[in-house]
Amino acid sequence: MPDTEAPCKGHRCRIVVSDLERRRPIWYGGEDRSEQSLDRFYQWLGDRKAKKIRLAVMDMWKAFEKSTRSNVPTAAILFDKFHVMRHLGEALDKVRKMEYARLSGQDRSYIKGQKYTLLSSKENLTLDGRKALRKLLKANKRLHTAYVLKESFGQLWSYQTEGWARRFFDHWKDSLKWQRLVPYERFAEMIERHWDGVAAYSKPENKVSLGFVEGLNNKIRVLQRRAYGLRDEEYLRLKILTCMLKEI
Repeated sequence: MPDTEAPCKGHRCRIVVSDLERRRPIWYGGEDRSEQSLDRFYQWLGDRKAKKIRLAVMDMWKAFEKSTRSNVPTAAILFDKFHVMRHLGEALDKVRKMEYARLSGQDRSYIKGQKYTLLSSKENLTLDGRKALRKLLKANKRLHTAYVLKESFGQLWSYQTEGWARRFFDHWKDSLKWQRLVPYERFAEMIERHWDGVAAYSKPENKVSLGFVEGLNNKIRVLQRRAYGLRDEEYLRLKILTCMLKEI
């Protein structure tokens, strides 16, 4: 069950593929985020092992999906919920920026410097952060609506059947009417285009733990920052491939 991640910032794009059962990265390569680059992984893996893949978890990236469907057509494709929620967080931040540009004076002051407060989970906020969040949401109706919609969207992952997941999403999408939240409307359109890979999580056989994926992604970001400016890509490759191994 592979998961694909393509670290790019500060480096040329490469693809990292992980084994969700063994909970560690197994391949690092490619030249970019193209279909041809991911094809290289399947060539490296070989047809016999590739046929054993039941589930492939990935970002909502068409090239990854096309390569996987071509090389392992029997595998189910699941879009990583952490990536999905990251897209929704970006939509919320766009609403924040739009409101900051639209307002002035005291109304704008409530928004200034509150990006982290607005985008963080409540449990990660300090007491002062929670007070600032309540103050911000009370002062700005549009941001309050956007925040509530973002928090409620996480319920999508709890459903056990695609039918119930679909009902929830349709209701959530209907809630956008008359709200003038253009970034959210675009997010909803994106989910609609990728619905099969989002709804795949509602099937019991696809209820895999994805916390490892997010943990790996965070480790890769740290390694990228530490390797910034280094030209030895082989060093970075080895660090990524071994970063989830237990210390001897």
